[in-house]
Amino acid sequence: MAAPPLRHARTLRRLARLVAERTLPRAVLIGRGAPDRRRVALTFDDGPSTLTDDYLDVLEAAGAHATFFVVGETCLKYRASLLAIVARGHEVAAHGYTHRPFPSLAAAELRDELKRTSRLLPPAQQRPLVRPPGGQVSAGSVARCARAGYTTVLWSVDSDDCRTNSPSQVIANLAPQRLGPGDIVLLHEGQPWTLEALPPALSALREAGYQMVTVSELCSRR
Repeated sequence: MAAPPLRHARTLRRLARLVAERTLPRAVLIGRGAPDRRRVALTFDDGPSTLTDDYLDVLEAAGAHATFFVVGETCLKYRASLLAIVARGHEVAAHGYTHRPFPSLAAAELRDELKRTSRLLPPAQQRPLVRPPGGQVSAGSVARCARAGYTTVLWSVDSDDCRTNSPSQVIANLAPQRLGPGDIVLLHEGQPWTLEALPPALSALREAGYQMVTVSELCSRR
């Protein structure tokens, strides 16, 4: 049987994620925060990178905090940038060691990815978070992460910054009218167009009354 078209495959992944988010407990899988307060969680995948310090400067100027889902191999290369993320008050969490899709890994391989990345990160203050590369999940991979003590984090708003290099398009995708309280926003590190889009996008969110927080802050009852 021929492989399904890319658009069809994405639709199937979205449906699978939606079912998982609605049926699994929040200690296992998070796709969105509670909508009771005007807060959104900013998340950045695939770092650290040569642009990490510039991203941090933009976030500080906007009074925003974020969660950085970092790749183990990249943490080794940009150790100082990883430490800067933590020193400047942001949250770091795992994004795999080699950025291979979790559903493609055998159980032992996934455990190894989680352990090797964990050794490079500061101890989590609560249950550690992980974001599967590409947001690709299966029932097995989510269960394995949960058994290893992790909460899998997906997102509810995609900036689409990995499918465009247009700052104006990223800004439009992050417009306040496209977000709601409790949303988890997906962005990526190391991209000049994302960096250029961030100041106006975050300014618009702040003017719309949004507080930009980490995933753990978003899910906290405090």
